[in-house]
Amino acid sequence: MNIQLFDDAHSEHLLPLTFTRPSASIRNGILTNQERWEILLPGNYGHLPFRSYLSELFSTVNQPQIWINGRWLPSNNSVNQILNLQSNQFLVAVDGTILASPLNPFEHHESVQKILINDAKLLCHSWDLFVDAATWIDFDFQRLTHGRLSQPISKTNTIIGDENLIFIEEGAVIEASVLNTKGGPIYIGVDAEVMEGSLLRGPISLGEHAQVKMAAKIYGPSIFGPHCRFGGEVNNSVMLGYSNKGHDGFLGNSVLGEWCNLGADTNNSNLKNNYAPVKLWSYAKKKFEPTGLQFCGLIMGDHSKSGINSMFNTGTVVGVGCNLFGDGFPRNFVPGFSWGGASGFITHQFNKFVETAEIVYSRRGLVFHEATKAVFYHIFQEETQSS
Repeated sequence: MNIQLFDDAHSEHLLPLTFTRPSASIRNGILTNQERWEILLPGNYGHLPFRSYLSELFSTVNQPQIWINGRWLPSNNSVNQILNLQSNQFLVAVDGTILASPLNPFEHHESVQKILINDAKLLCHSWDLFVDAATWIDFDFQRLTHGRLSQPISKTNTIIGDENLIFIEEGAVIEASVLNTKGGPIYIGVDAEVMEGSLLRGPISLGEHAQVKMAAKIYGPSIFGPHCRFGGEVNNSVMLGYSNKGHDGFLGNSVLGEWCNLGADTNNSNLKNNYAPVKLWSYAKKKFEPTGLQFCGLIMGDHSKSGINSMFNTGTVVGVGCNLFGDGFPRNFVPGFSWGGASGFITHQFNKFVETAEIVYSRRGLVFHEATKAVFYHIFQEETQSS
């Protein structure tokens, strides 16, 4: 079955994360939403991103038989709801968002029947990733571990809670750490490592080849994608993949994209001094919007970095390809490809950005291809012309 995951205009509310990926490629649990759908509804998957330049990296499928909104987070009933669709039917959410159909949702169709899904859940804002992390870690944990045996847990570790809620994939190493599952499961991916003295309080997901540094303190629900390396104190945060927080410092109620790096003793605030609800910059609305959250920290786009002793205020949004350093707090919205800090910014030179990206890719055995470079150049032009 050919299945097309499509983005609608609301994916702009997920910027800066959707500058560099379709919404279905955002990791909001152990899995990305595409990986989740692939397990529930096997088939040949493609993407139709809202941002057309991403088609350089994410290909479509020919003659799709099913179209699925990439922001739609499946339930236990979703597959049956899709497979029961007739040729002229749409599944729609309460707000009218098209969820799935055999028909191309971007074409006009006569006599379409809309079937309302009252309990449909959609990825709507960047902060949804940490707010709903526990739900999707648990959802994925149940499906990934069902009928399978975990690798044995070394006796050097201390287990608090139900040991059956710990699943260790092949090649993973955990020694002399404390694993607490009273709040939810702990999933350790293939060839991941938890160094000695670490404290993990679930729900937590650790991707393949990820690494927890010695004596780290990790509060769930938190999600760490493949090849992330992190230490210090982390609370209710998400790192999509290939990002580093290798040293002491606090990261709370935050989302980091891929290939980010936080310098030693980087800290973020996740609570305002007056305990007021936090506002975040909205690329879609071009203004700060209320989140309704009391705890909300840092949202950082791909390939952005901070120097040592950096500080981020409550509710800070950092775009793609930034290099931040210096004393004091940078402003609460930093456009992509900014270079500087609280004292001011200049535009990060694109050739210098590429040089750094090529180095960090090579350190993970990857190549920063021309197609990837073209995507970032498109983002560079958009961000620097609008700022």
